[in-house]
Amino acid sequence: QVQLVESGGGLVQAGGSLRLSCAASGRTFTSFAMAWFRQAPGKERELVAAISRSGSNTVYADSVKGRFTISRGNTINTVYLQMNSLKPEDTAVYYCAARWSSTSTTTFTDYDYWGQGTQVTVSS
Repeated sequence: QVQLVESGGGLVQAGGSLRLSCAASGRTFTSFAMAWFRQAPGKERELVAAISRSGSNTVYADSVKGRFTISRGNTINTVYLQMNSLKPEDTAVYYCAARWSSTSTTTFTDYDYWGQGTQVTVSS
């Protein structure tokens, strides 16, 4: 089992920044590829960014490329999502996810463990 706890969400004005954190506990953090997904009301859950087990490979949704950065601290069992130049369309619940694999994928059903989510609201 892996427990994932997100933090860092909140209300921010358009153009602002937030950094989300996801703290993992339980099984060895370095055994998992990690990802951030988001889900807005009435929409499907979508991948925001993903990172491989080693941290050497990352994937981003086209809508966030150049604005968001995913990273991980394997010694402190934490994955981050730095979000800059936020837009109202970034408003959603953001979820941290873990996949028992060296590589990440873009499909949410491929992930084994999920956090409870953190709300991000961007006002215009």
